[in-house]
Amino acid sequence: MNPRSAQPVIDTHVLLRDGDKLLLSQRGGPYGYGRWHMPSGKLDRGGGETLSFGAARELFEETGVEVEPARLRLVQVVHHRQSEGVERIGFFFEATEWEGEPVNREPEKCLGLRWFSVYELPDDVIEYPKEGLLGYLEGSGGLVEHGW
Repeated sequence: MNPRSAQPVIDTHVLLRDGDKLLLSQRGGPYGYGRWHMPSGKLDRGGGETLSFGAARELFEETGVEVEPARLRLVQVVHHRQSEGVERIGFFFEATEWEGEPVNREPEKCLGLRWFSVYELPDDVIEYPKEGLLGYLEGSGGLVEHGW
């Protein structure tokens, strides 16, 4: 037997929270078109960026909101099996202090941004980020394994 090391895609997701409101974005690209998720993206490969820096960068690129990486709080991790050969590890960060007002800076990828109450989330959140969101809201213990 010759086991190979896992090579998952590393994603960051930001739960921008204002009281009981969370900012979600509506997908405009082919994957999950029209469905909701939170600002997110892949950690830059070989870019030497930390998880919190990557999360802050993605949040700014997508929404124009600036958050200090040190102000992000890791609240959930999701180990997601996307397909037979692809797995992802998503790190979900909560941000409660930031500068700027959210705007859609990627209209080619995003149909819009909207604040939702944590008590009235949309039904059509993409499954993988939904697992992280629900784990965070339900206090599941920090790790969700999805799709295995």
